[in-house]
Amino acid sequence: MNWRRVKWIGFGAVALVAIIFGGWILTLPPAPSVAAAPPIAKEEAAATIAALKPPKRQRPLIAIIGINDATETTDYLMPYGILRRADVADVVTLATRSGPMSLFPVFKVEPQATVAEFDAQHPEGADYVIVPAMSRDDDPSALQWIRSQAAKGAIVIGVCAGAKVVGDAGLLNGKRATTHWYYLRELRDRHPSIRYVANRRLVVDGGVATTTGITASMPMSLTLIEAIAGREKAEAVGRDIGLADWDLRHDSNAFQFTRPFALTAIHNVMAFWNRERLGIELSPGVDEVSLALVADAWSRTYRSRAVTFANTAGALATRNGLRIVPDAVATNWPAEQRLPAIGGSPPAQALDQALSGIEARYGASTADFVAMQLEYPRQAAQR
Repeated sequence: MNWRRVKWIGFGAVALVAIIFGGWILTLPPAPSVAAAPPIAKEEAAATIAALKPPKRQRPLIAIIGINDATETTDYLMPYGILRRADVADVVTLATRSGPMSLFPVFKVEPQATVAEFDAQHPEGADYVIVPAMSRDDDPSALQWIRSQAAKGAIVIGVCAGAKVVGDAGLLNGKRATTHWYYLRELRDRHPSIRYVANRRLVVDGGVATTTGITASMPMSLTLIEAIAGREKAEAVGRDIGLADWDLRHDSNAFQFTRPFALTAIHNVMAFWNRERLGIELSPGVDEVSLALVADAWSRTYRSRAVTFANTAGALATRNGLRIVPDAVATNWPAEQRLPAIGGSPPAQALDQALSGIEARYGASTADFVAMQLEYPRQAAQR
């Protein structure tokens, strides 16, 4: 069990209590309100790109910060994988202290440096600091380092619930911002001067950017590539990862706590006797983006958890040199408990394939439940 899994399981417990005491669940909307996301004006798109231009170097330095206790898997790995693939910046993964980092809901990785080592190597600071969701929003070391980087002129990007960390660092006061749908109320309660912007995957204001849910780090990364190296380069990377088109639009009303979401959480939590441990073979050179999306999705069903296995206990290097420690040493894995090999299709298609596999195994309600957690517009992808 892990910090954020406990939080999501809490949803099911709360909903169960509500059914017994007052029928609260019947007051929830029966389905999300899905509509076409409003278009983005050309002027707004251009202003976003301009606001994300490299502040210091022609070839920027991008630091992705996490804490060792638990940092969200896709928030941490997807920007790294896409930005390294683009090769338009130097990208480094950091932790607040030495030693391996436990990601949530799956993986243990070896960060490339600590924040202290980064500061010693780059006293002038980074151009961009990417802040994923973390097990605690008020980690003193993380907050101090993020503030220091902002003071040195870095553009700070809070991915998903990483906006709460950025907010606790004092960088969102009076600014326009967004975050994961579930944490929006908490963010606004803690930082009432924030001006929430709906229907946007990415919001930039005054040297600070924030995104919606976990899957927003893909369009965010492509937008950042466009700001650094131009639209043509970003489109080339988008084609390479299987995302031919993207922009900032988002249908915020499609993501909310609904009756089917609560009922699925209750049903799957109560089926505690039927948990599955699904193996993903970890091979050298595996794509970080595909790996993160597949493992993240399968670990959020409340019915299964993805684990990595390899024929060695040592860490294995991914496509772009990040080292991941396998969860288990095995030369084989039971076929019925083994997920498809990573890398057979472009990374942008990996999540759709994982959700299709989840639907086939556990039903459409569980696939929708996972997509809602990831704030992924599955309905739009299916059209």
